[in-house]
This record gives sequence, structure tokens and C-alpha cells, in this order.
Amino acid sequence: MKKKEKLNIVITGSSSGIGKNLRKLFEERGDKVFGISIADDDFIADVSDKSALQNCFNEIEKQAGKIDMLINCAGFGLSGAIELIDEKQIEKEYAVNVLGTTYAIQCCLPIMNEKAKIINISSACALFPLPFRAFYCSSKSAVSMLSDCLRMELCKTKIQSTAICPCDVKTNFTKNRVKSYVTNERYKDAIALSAQRIDSREDKRMSVEKATQIIFKIANKKKLKPQYVMGTRNKIMYQIQKFFPKSFVLKVLTKIFYRTK
Repeated sequence: MKKKEKLNIVITGSSSGIGKNLRKLFEERGDKVFGISIADDDFIADVSDKSALQNCFNEIEKQAGKIDMLINCAGFGLSGAIELIDEKQIEKEYAVNVLGTTYAIQCCLPIMNEKAKIINISSACALFPLPFRAFYCSSKSAVSMLSDCLRMELCKTKIQSTAICPCDVKTNFTKNRVKSYVTNERYKDAIALSAQRIDSREDKRMSVEKATQIIFKIANKKKLKPQYVMGTRNKIMYQIQKFFPKSFVLKVLTKIFYRTK
């Protein structure tokens, strides 16, 4: 049997959570992983700073030559009312989640092998809107759409692109989410109570070990689908919602997640 060739892999956000555990799995197999994070990683850079990110990829090219896989894990969460969240926080959300993913793709594509893969970690929040999660949901929707468009643009090559939408995973992501509880008479306690409702599911989230095993398995498939939805409940809900008017879907989700008491 032919020995499997070791891969050169770049993972953004590999210093914690899903990225960190994915790195462990690939390195245990013998692959060479180059991690890029804002702290405690091989390369220190904010993915929303393209110049800094380009410097990282220039050095990676010197060390590895070609890249076989890019996994975009870097991201962060933001919650609060659309009307009231500070514009600087909004800009950072999109800068990291959307522009950071875009810049990593732009920097990596020129040095990728002809059969390379680009794995974009999106979210179940890209599939289902949530009250007071507008900017996170929309930024991850953008990541999924970006991945689809990229797949189309690369159709004449052998480079594959996919978006993976994880379910709720037990990491420090919830703890590190920027939470804005600024409110007014329009929302009163709904912002804080709705956030508590969503965060109360922490003990029911998928373990990071299980989640990364699933993502690891997907990343190693010979042929990637455009999108993967993780979690049985999310898969069922995603299919069911296609058969109902959007007004009905929004009403149901609002009843579940919008809390006033």
C-alpha cells in the first residue's frame, strides 16, 4: 500500500478551540501545520490585517513551498441589538470573520498545490437567524456564500472549497463572545434574557473533541461537497425549513429564542 503523503496545512485561529484540536489531529498523523493566531501560535497576526497576514504566508512559503490545505477557523462572536451595538464592534466582527477569511484565501491561493483544499469554518448560525445575533449570523452567512462563490471561480482547477457549519460546540467561544447588553424601552430585558436563553444550552453542546473529529474526517474526503451541516437537529431543521414560508420559520425561531421573562 502506498504511504500517504504528508500535507502542509495552514490553520488560522489554531491557538484555541476547534482550530487547536484540529491541529493536534493533523500533527498526530504526521502532517506539518502552520498556525496563525493573534497570540500563542507559530505566526502571530490579526487575520483582518492583510499586510501582517501576507508576511506570515511569505514565511510559510519559504519554509514549506506549497500548501495543501487552508482551514479558516479564526473568528469571534458578537451579540446585542442591531440598533444599539457600537459601530467599532460591528466593524471588528466583519473584519475578522469575513475579511479575515477572504484575506487568508487571497494570500494562500497563489502558493497552493493544484489539488489543494480550502476549508472554511462557518456556523449553524449561517443557516438560522437568531435575535440579537445579527452580526455573527450575517458574517457567517457571508463566509458560506464566499465559499460557494470561490468554489465556482475555481471550477477549472482541482482546488476544492467547502464551508462547514458546526453545531454548538463546547469551547471558550461563548465565554469570549462580546456581549452588548445596552438596551432601551424598545427591548428592555429582552437582550440579556435572550442571550441567557441561548447560552443556557452550554451543557448540551457537542464536545470539541467530537466536533473536530467530524471536521477532520470531512477535510480528508477525496471529494468535498459545497457545504456540510453538523448536528442531527441542525440537519433536520435545515431541511424542514425549506418547506415552510420564511415568515413562519422566523415566527417559530422568535418564539424559541426571544425572551422577555
